[in-house]
Amino acid sequence: MNYYFLLLLAIAFEVCGTTCMKLSDGFSKLAPSVLIFVFYAISFFFFTLALKGIDVSIAYAIWAGLGIALITSVGIFGFKEPTTALKIISLVVVITGVIGLHLSNRAT
Repeated sequence: MNYYFLLLLAIAFEVCGTTCMKLSDGFSKLAPSVLIFVFYAISFFFFTLALKGIDVSIAYAIWAGLGIALITSVGIFGFKEPTTALKIISLVVVITGVIGLHLSNRAT
């Protein structure tokens, strides 16, 4: 089983859930409010399966790093949030950290 594929599915559903948080307008819209919980439940299901084959420290770092990068992209392109140099630099630092953790796992 490809555990990294399962992790990518978990991340994709987590990003969908987070996007629905924004779309729910503070739980005032029913469909996005319900979808938050549906997407997060699916995300945790896939994340749990991914943890069968990936160290939790590596899986969580990838989950957090890619999740941050993807949801920032959704914010910028989908919700027209401002893009700043500091935001881009910070994303590069997060992604670099995730890559570093992943490489450190291979070195051991």
